[in-house]
Amino acid sequence: MENDLSPLLTRIAEALERLAPPPAASATFEGARLFRRDTASGAFLPAPDYGLPLDLLVGVDRQKARFGQNLERFATGLPFNHALLWGVRGTGKSSMAKAAFMAAAKTHARLKMIEIDRDEVSHLPALFDLLRGRDEAFLVLCDDLSFEDGAQAAKDLKSALEGGVAGPPANVMFVATSNRRHLMPRDHEESRGAIAAQEDAEEEVS
Repeated sequence: MENDLSPLLTRIAEALERLAPPPAASATFEGARLFRRDTASGAFLPAPDYGLPLDLLVGVDRQKARFGQNLERFATGLPFNHALLWGVRGTGKSSMAKAAFMAAAKTHARLKMIEIDRDEVSHLPALFDLLRGRDEAFLVLCDDLSFEDGAQAAKDLKSALEGGVAGPPANVMFVATSNRRHLMPRDHEESRGAIAAQEDAEEEVS
């Protein structure tokens, strides 16, 4: 009886193997310094170096100095801060982040940049766990970040930055740019009472 079931069990096992997703390819960051994250495939797509020199960005010397100092601390393993670059459209927020990274990467070969879309913030906890413990140091850049579609993206970002019980990964620095200083929606008063609106605001700002 056992022999009669063997062909059937073999076919079932083969069918399950065909249905199973292929194993994810191990991430590699050789051959480039800038990458884009393809969420659908999980691949890191290399991008050419950013060509704008940092000294061509004028009128933001204080911001360049502060951001560069923070990035240097990150690259050398010292305590650092995640960063939000905010200002009106066209003031060079994204350009400054990329140009400062390129300037630092010339000195620190372990630096890599990964750019993600703002719609992919929900994938940040998994991305940070994937990068945790690697030899490289990663600047994860999200351009034009906002939370207009709800609070879940803000909670996902908070979870990624705090890192849960394991703590935040020491080799990942998150940088966001935004046209807004305050990223949460401004319509609390229109939909809820003042107390509830204040609680909503405090939850999202946290």
